[in-house]
Formats: sequence, C-alpha cells, structure tokens
Amino acid sequence: MYTLLRSVRILFDFLEILIIIRIFVNIFRIPVNNLFGKILFELTEPIMAPARALLDKIGFGRGFIDFSPWVAIIFLRVVYSVILNIVG
Repeated sequence: MYTLLRSVRILFDFLEILIIIRIFVNIFRIPVNNLFGKILFELTEPIMAPARALLDKIGFGRGFIDFSPWVAIIFLRVVYSVILNIVG
C-alpha cells in the first residue's frame, strides 16, 4: 500500500511542477508551439480547465492575474489528502 501511495504522491508532485512551469511559461511569454509546449499543455489542461471554469463561475476569471493554476494545485493537494484519509 505504501508503494501505491508513494506513486500517487510522485504523480501529484509531477503535475504540480508542470503547472508551475506553465505559470512561468505564461509569465515570460515563452512560445509553446513546439513539442514541449504541446506536452505541457496536454498534461496540465485536464486540471486547469475545471479550475478556470470554477473561477469564471464565481467571477474571478476575468482579471489580469490568472488564479487557475493555484486553484488546480490546491485541488491536487486536497485530493491527495482525501486519498490519504481514506487509505490511511
């Protein structure tokens, strides 16, 4: 069971790192029309899209700062905590 939880933690950490990389790509306006950009987008968009939709519903999606990456990271951490509570 420990190996499974450790694997899930590594996956969630990897996704958080990719989301943080995506934040820096957006801040520094790095072109993402290459293979790296496509992979980054494909791996993070399934988490970012629901966060963006949630922020649009509550009215925070139209500002200068995009909070959806932070909402996605918080979501990942909450999901991992729930998994730990269910298993552990």
